[in-house]
Amino acid sequence: MANLSNRPTPELAASELEALDRRHVLHPHQRSQRSERRVIVRGQGSTVWDANGRKLLDALGGGIWVAQVGHGRAELAEAAAEQAGQLAQFTGFFEYGNDKSIRLAERLAALAPANINRTYFTCGGSEGVDTAIKLARLFHHRRGEPDRNWIIARHFGYHGATYGSGTATGIPDMQVAVGPNLPNVEKVMPPYPYHMEMYGGQNPTDFLINELSQTIERLGARNIAAMIGEPVLGGGGVIPPPDDYWPRVRKLLREHGILLIADEVITAFGRTGTWFDSEPRGMSPDIITVAKGITSGYAPLGAVMVDDEIVETVTGGDNSFFHGYTYSGHPLACAVALANLDLLEKEGLLERSLAIGARFRTGLAPAAEIPVVGDIRVVGATVGIELVVNRETREGVSMDLALAVADDLYETHNVITRNYGPTLVLSPPLVFTDQETDRTSAAIVEVLKRVDLASGRIAPR
Repeated sequence: MANLSNRPTPELAASELEALDRRHVLHPHQRSQRSERRVIVRGQGSTVWDANGRKLLDALGGGIWVAQVGHGRAELAEAAAEQAGQLAQFTGFFEYGNDKSIRLAERLAALAPANINRTYFTCGGSEGVDTAIKLARLFHHRRGEPDRNWIIARHFGYHGATYGSGTATGIPDMQVAVGPNLPNVEKVMPPYPYHMEMYGGQNPTDFLINELSQTIERLGARNIAAMIGEPVLGGGGVIPPPDDYWPRVRKLLREHGILLIADEVITAFGRTGTWFDSEPRGMSPDIITVAKGITSGYAPLGAVMVDDEIVETVTGGDNSFFHGYTYSGHPLACAVALANLDLLEKEGLLERSLAIGARFRTGLAPAAEIPVVGDIRVVGATVGIELVVNRETREGVSMDLALAVADDLYETHNVITRNYGPTLVLSPPLVFTDQETDRTSAAIVEVLKRVDLASGRIAPR
């Protein structure tokens, strides 16, 4: 039999790749009404190229809130290659460990709030949220309160797509036709200051604290394990809360012995200008879930960072934590994460995130006068531009029109963005230059000026 291992892989034309993709790949969030494919094959800095050789500006960080240090970083490729040559994988189950996961856990503990010193590694955010929910329920069970198994989440929150994390996600499409979903999950309203009509004329935080208090009373405080929330709603459209929201939520939860899980899969590692966004917002979380920026997307890795008391309760005495993923603490992924954290620190990318945000505020200021623009929200190197049919009613544009805006930016300006409902979202690499930021802002302003609200279409350029 011929030795096939030495044969070079033939280059395929873009059309062939697209056809094979349609035939063999089931995509995350696949949209059946769209048959076209965009096959990305190379990246450098904030630029990527598709299979046709088309050069595109990645204003989405790998298309999904990652790529903090940019594409094509030799330092991360070298870290992966070196680790693969030493030890690519070995289990983290039971008493086994590896040097890279140990060093990474130590590094995370040094960056995290003082009460958080232990880390459980996963392959991504969804696994992390599932793990956090298990830890919260198990913590109360081991303390003699087995009825504490309710989880409070929020509408518009995004926490993942597995059964547990998908049930906690506050986007109804995630739960359609796949039930029964995880039981004992309750949703409350989120802070959304742009839509004051949601709060019946009350101060948003007052309304939300009252709603949360009533929810706790209705479910019974001794039946609730934890509340989960993103410091800033990401998938909901980049929605930062009022300054007093999280401190007041934290206080109320603490009064009732309810844990707080901060989902920082999007916000951590510089995305909003800090290592972790939960602490400066006053969350003081008991558990933090992270992923995405921990490796800048160069390897699949997530982490659940846990308060010392929770770990000691769950694993103390004769107890064991009977929960595991094959690739927990994967040496290669952890080696990449360590190199990635070095780059974030050495290149001052947390500070750069804030500079990118400031530049976006200036560049997007003209968009505030365009009729289709309802609200512009900038949090670090993350932007949400909410598009509306009517500024007075604040009714959002249709999904089709919002998607058409993102498509127009792609087709006419070679800029990759994404819509979350009626909101156009940006989350570029933290190496985005001033020129790239200005180019993105100018492209957005140009496209939005061509939106015809009467017809619901975008006029030709």
